[in-house]
Amino acid sequence: MNSGPVPYFLASVAAAYLSLGIITFAVYAWDKAAARRGAWRVPEATLHVLAVLGGWPGALAAQQVLRHKTRKQPFRTVFWFTVGLNSAALALGLTFLAR
Repeated sequence: MNSGPVPYFLASVAAAYLSLGIITFAVYAWDKAAARRGAWRVPEATLHVLAVLGGWPGALAAQQVLRHKTRKQPFRTVFWFTVGLNSAALALGLTFLAR
């Protein structure tokens, strides 16, 4: 049985994605509620930082479920860039661990 660093890395990554996804979904929900009230909004840069750190699955879910941040093409372009950047970082980490 292989008990090297890869299974621990994968478990840690899964926990991080789950945690950050939930947090990011909640931040999107807060921002959507603030938009409806005309209150202070979460900066788009904050939403992008959460996405690039691994919260992008939660951001994607929030965009679809809450119908939030789905119309502004510049935001969507940067969002998908953060998804690619995060995915590339994950692939790079897995590549180095698999050696």
